[in-house]
Amino acid sequence: MADEIRRLLKVRKSKDARFKREGVDKKDRIKDSWRRPRGLHSKQRRQRKAKGPLPTPGYGSPLAVRGMHPCGLREVRVFNLNDLEGVDPATHAIRIAATVGRKKREVMQNKAAELNIRILNWKDATHPGQKKASAEVVAAEEDHNEEEE
Repeated sequence: MADEIRRLLKVRKSKDARFKREGVDKKDRIKDSWRRPRGLHSKQRRQRKAKGPLPTPGYGSPLAVRGMHPCGLREVRVFNLNDLEGVDPATHAIRIAATVGRKKREVMQNKAAELNIRILNWKDATHPGQKKASAEVVAAEEDHNEEEE
């Protein structure tokens, strides 16, 4: 089954269509995010061949891999330690919510590492003061080693 999922993920990636917004190449202020063409005389709305494709059902991804992360695991959004209980490391990967603070994030990341759960948005959550202190200790050790030589 894992081989089939890998194959379908490749199919999904190969079907990745680039839908261009009408007029994106003509004006700088128009962003490259898709908007449906609605103009009365719009060639793209009338689906003229040279004006680019419109998103249609044929561009959808296969049902088996729809909503799946490119690594082949399903994403689970986690807000606290209790949310980690039902996560299966073989089929799920977690994404820690943006509203989670540094202290709770550090605890959750350690717990996920114990459970061998993949974290999609891992962040160095140690206290900034501890980072600075550990960097100073490393620098002091290097200076001490140079003095001995």
